Amino acid sequence: MRVFVTGASGWIGSALVPELLAAGHHVLGLARSQASAAALEKAGAEPVTGSLADLDLLAETARASDAVVHLAFRHDIAFTGDFAGAATSDRAAVDTFGAALAGTDKPFTIASGLLGIAPGQVAAETTWPADGDAPGSLRAATARATVALADKGVRSSVVRLAPTVHGEGDGGFVPGLIGVAREKGVAGYIGDGSQRWPAVHRLDAAHLFLLALEHAPAGAVLHAAAEEGVSQRDIAGVIGEQLRLPVTSVTPADAPAHFGWLAGNTALDSPSSATRTKALLDWHPTGPGLLADMAAHYFTA
Repeated sequence: MRVFVTGASGWIGSALVPELLAAGHHVLGLARSQASAAALEKAGAEPVTGSLADLDLLAETARASDAVVHLAFRHDIAFTGDFAGAATSDRAAVDTFGAALAGTDKPFTIASGLLGIAPGQVAAETTWPADGDAPGSLRAATARATVALADKGVRSSVVRLAPTVHGEGDGGFVPGLIGVAREKGVAGYIGDGSQRWPAVHRLDAAHLFLLALEHAPAGAVLHAAAEEGVSQRDIAGVIGEQLRLPVTSVTPADAPAHFGWLAGNTALDSPSSATRTKALLDWHPTGPGLLADMAAHYFTA
């Protein structure tokens, strides 16, 4: 298949492209810079120069492809506080792809998130967050719209990613927590530290996208969660051990000042199950767990 991938040179995309090529697919990757285009060419993919804002280009490329995997998300603005803007851009891209692929039965897989789906409960693939105006609700609405494309002749699926997709070179939440610990001189957690994050290794997440593209039924919701929930206290424990810092509780009131933009995410207890996903697609994660991966790769100079 000719597979169009947004975010193809990103954290998960750069692991997915080799999987797709090894499976015999031809990959077209959206590239918004010369560096991204060069990386895609080196990996064996065909770069398509443009960005998520180029909706006509997205539609044209989708119509000329046999499948679409949408991984790109405007993290550059989301991590500066404008998550709503990033989510709005994401929705526009998904709506554009949906219109281009309607009635074709082509596979269309998107990345979404698990954090905050059902705080304090183990979220299953059938779980949806309550509707609302929170940023996470905006992204969940996009996932719902993707699932609904199954009724419009698209073999759509949603892969909800764990908040920490870990591996060597990770630039996400966990390195952020390590940076806070270095700055503050303590490895902190909020309250009793019982808040849990699901976790998945980057290569296992990439493989799930390949399985979704090739085999997921229309309207499937899938969970990229190899571990159901790793506690913030355990994460802080590894950080403290590796950096030789005290491990300390931070009160909820002090969390915004201590953790900055990470405070809200760190406070969420968001365990998630992937039982249905594993059974449906015969997905069996083989990568190391988060804590072991942290100790192996996250503290080298």
